[in-house]
Amino acid sequence: MNSKTPVTVIGLGEMGQALAGALLGSGHPTTVWNRTAAKADELAGRGAVRAGSVADAVTASPLVVVCLLDYATVRAALEPVAERLRGRTVVNLTNGSPAQAAELAAWVAGQGADYLDGGIMAVPTTIATEEAFVLYSGDERVFAAHRETFEVFGAAKYLGADIGIASLYDLALLDGMGFLFNGFHHSVAMVLSREGASAVEFTELLVTWLTNMAKVLPALAADVDADRREGAEPAITQGLDVQLAADVNIREAAREAGVSTAELAPGTAILKALLAAGHKEWSAPVTVRHLRSGKD
Repeated sequence: MNSKTPVTVIGLGEMGQALAGALLGSGHPTTVWNRTAAKADELAGRGAVRAGSVADAVTASPLVVVCLLDYATVRAALEPVAERLRGRTVVNLTNGSPAQAAELAAWVAGQGADYLDGGIMAVPTTIATEEAFVLYSGDERVFAAHRETFEVFGAAKYLGADIGIASLYDLALLDGMGFLFNGFHHSVAMVLSREGASAVEFTELLVTWLTNMAKVLPALAADVDADRREGAEPAITQGLDVQLAADVNIREAAREAGVSTAELAPGTAILKALLAAGHKEWSAPVTVRHLRSGKD
C-alpha cells in the first residue's frame, strides 16, 4: 500500500502542472483539477486522478495545494465548496500580498481547515530540483506535519507563524530580481549602441561582475542589522559625491547611446535625497532607512 499522503492540486497552469508532476514522480496519490480540463491530460496519462469538480478535488485528499492566478481566483474556487474544507489542510502557493494572505487564512480557518501560505521561488522547469525552494508561513505544527511532502517541490523553508511573511518575502525577492533584470536590459541597450557589439559577449562580463558584487550583499545586510540593533557605524561606505558623479556619467553615456534614462531616475532620486538630508556618505543602513521612511 502507498503510505504517502494523497495530495490535490487545484490550478494547472505551467507551475501547477510542475507541482502535480513532482508529486506523481515521488509517488504521492495525486488528484488534479483545472477549469480547462484538457490541461490535466498529460498528468492523467501519468496516473493523476482528474477530478470532475472542485468539490471532488477537495474531497479526494487531506492536503490541498492551490496554485492559481491570484487570491480572488482562489476564493472564487473554494467558496462554493467551503463545507468540504473542514479537517483538511489548504496550502496556497498563489502569488499575493501579506494582507491577502491574512484575509484568506482567516476565511479558511473559519471553515475548520488548517492553512499555510507560500511563495514559490522557482520557474516550472526547476521544480523538484536543487535550484527550487518554496517559502511557507503559518502554524509550525501544520508545516512540520507535511514537510516531507513539501520537500518534493524543492527545499521547504519555513519562515514563521506570521501568515503574511511568506508572501512578503516572495514579493521582495521578486522585487530584487526585477531590478536585476531591468539593469540587465538597460546596460545591454547601452552597449548595443556600438557597431558590432554583442549582447552575449557583454553579458559574460556582466555576469562575472554581478557575481562578484553579489558576494558583498551579506556584509551590507550585516551593516543594516547592526544599525537597527545598536546604531553601529557601517563597515561599508562610499562618498555620495563619488556615487553621484558615477550616476551623472552613466546617464550621459545612456543619452549618447540614445537610450532612455527614465529607468535610472529612482536611483538618482535616492542619492539626491540622501545628500539633501545632510549625508556625506552612502551606506546600506542609511539607504534602507530612507526607503522605510516612505519619502520620495
